[in-house]
Amino acid sequence: MENKLKNELFHLYPKLEKIKNRDTVFWENTKRMKKASTTLFSIEEVDDAEETLKRFSSYLIIAFPELVESKGLIESSIQQIDEMKLALEKEFRISVPGQIFLKCDHALPISGSIKARGGIYEVLKHAELLAIANGKLKVDDDYAVFATEELRTFFQQYTIAVGSTGNLGLSIGIMGKKLGFNVVVHMSSDAKEWKKALLRAKGATVIEYKADYSVAVEQGRQEASQNPMCHFIDDENSKDLFAGYAVAAKRLKVQLQEANIQVDDAHPLFVYLPCGVGGGPGGVAYGLRELFGEHVHIFFAEPTASPCMTIGLMTGLHDEISVEDIGLDNKTEADGLAVGRASKFVGKVMETYISGCFTVKDEELFTSLGLAMESEDLFLEPSAHAGMFGPMQLMTNGRDYLEKHHLLDKMEQATHLVWATGGSMVPQEMREEYFKKLVR
Repeated sequence: MENKLKNELFHLYPKLEKIKNRDTVFWENTKRMKKASTTLFSIEEVDDAEETLKRFSSYLIIAFPELVESKGLIESSIQQIDEMKLALEKEFRISVPGQIFLKCDHALPISGSIKARGGIYEVLKHAELLAIANGKLKVDDDYAVFATEELRTFFQQYTIAVGSTGNLGLSIGIMGKKLGFNVVVHMSSDAKEWKKALLRAKGATVIEYKADYSVAVEQGRQEASQNPMCHFIDDENSKDLFAGYAVAAKRLKVQLQEANIQVDDAHPLFVYLPCGVGGGPGGVAYGLRELFGEHVHIFFAEPTASPCMTIGLMTGLHDEISVEDIGLDNKTEADGLAVGRASKFVGKVMETYISGCFTVKDEELFTSLGLAMESEDLFLEPSAHAGMFGPMQLMTNGRDYLEKHHLLDKMEQATHLVWATGGSMVPQEMREEYFKKLVR
């Protein structure tokens, strides 16, 4: 980026200076609309994704016995975290009105992260399209046929590729190999060794890069384009990934109803989602706004070293600006969020949907990790803790937002939902390494 443009941006957006200095920031999206809308995506695509996942339920039960009880549904629970709320309030001396719940995507079946939603859906959809196109399947067939050796052998002639910092690669690697595909995962320098090792153990090919996420994605995209038998799952641009994530909103609505949690004008819902390139949180945010309208308020959480979505939305430049452009190094312990340049597709969709973004320091992630273990015996990987700071950021730096939207007198009836994006598959030795870094 040219110095002249960079200087103009710092003049136009004073918070960029704080971001450059790795100070935590809270940014309000003034483009948010009561009736959010976009021409880039439709709710029908979410409905299609939900129906596709239902069709695959009979196969998923066979392929993954842990899904028998849920009848092939890949879903996580919601959990009230009263003790964690008290621990955070005490640690940071902030009172947070309302109740706090955790959306437990760290415990999602198969691959243990939010990426099990979009990643697995896109693999399944691709498998379905190939099988139908080659006369191996009709839509009204029993999809248990995907567990047969005939179809596994058929898929062995095809490759699925992806660029990833870790969790998306895991979900695609595990699902792709189970179906019989060759899988190639292009991993950035931020990816943890245990994630690479697990992928290799599942039979996937892992290609490592010394560069960051954006380079891994671009290299993967280029290599895949040269192979007509290869499908590249594009974390930066895929509508299928986005649709798979958005299905979570429809499932959450049912869970909130079952828990007798109201979402309306008098009972606002605040949702805090860790954000990397944007696909996962963007898909969830889209679905939630479509279902709950103006009564849900969604904030993305990013590390101070990698606030790509924050600066992309703030400046309106989206993927035309990177964290390196403003002097950051994109180095963070939150490996799943170590992304220097946000998705243009997601950023443009989110312009009228989300309420804002906030950033979190790495040491705060480890403080939260320790508090969660002490208070709830709950382990999440560091990146999944970014959302924990949403309620406190809102009550301190977000009071202007609350006043503007006439929410201050409704906070006692509010529900805060922290989206826990990953952690259950982290091996014990890696957990021990994290525990050594706890800030207390």
